[in-house]
Amino acid sequence: MIEAARIVEDRPMIRLVLDSDAQDLFGLLSLCYAEYPGCFVDPHDDLPDLVAPSASYAATNGAFWAVEDARGRVCACVAVDFPETGTAELHRLYVRPDQRGRGLGAMLVRQAESHAVTQGASRVVLWSDTRFTTAHRLYRRWGYTQWDGQRQLTDISRSAEYRFEKKLQNAGLANSLKIA
Repeated sequence: MIEAARIVEDRPMIRLVLDSDAQDLFGLLSLCYAEYPGCFVDPHDDLPDLVAPSASYAATNGAFWAVEDARGRVCACVAVDFPETGTAELHRLYVRPDQRGRGLGAMLVRQAESHAVTQGASRVVLWSDTRFTTAHRLYRRWGYTQWDGQRQLTDISRSAEYRFEKKLQNAGLANSLKIA
């Protein structure tokens, strides 16, 4: 049976991630990575931000959000931080396979972009594994431009990543989503 996202006022509810969400987040990433040959989840070395996820992005005025399914399990997430003045960076944008196609990813990206604007960012960057081709199409549809080249990581999956970037407009990004 497919579980729908938890709905509040006719739309999925976004809330800040809690440390108690760590297991759900690891599970979500594991499900998403399993779709791609050679992608593995290594919670010890590659995912330190998921050990205590509620505090991971706070040091840079960032935030980490989740959407729950009807059973209260995290089914989608995104994080944002600010690696340099005027720049926001998206991290951990994942939607559980059975929840895709419902607009959760777009909703979470809008939330992160709105937060970025309130923190003074004029652009958003993100890095995405070269194997995540479906995600790349979504990023381009959402106004992100893929840069030439890629970077090689030293993670367990031997990931290579593409960089995407989007200029933010202060007008029109106000987000009407309610944060729990």
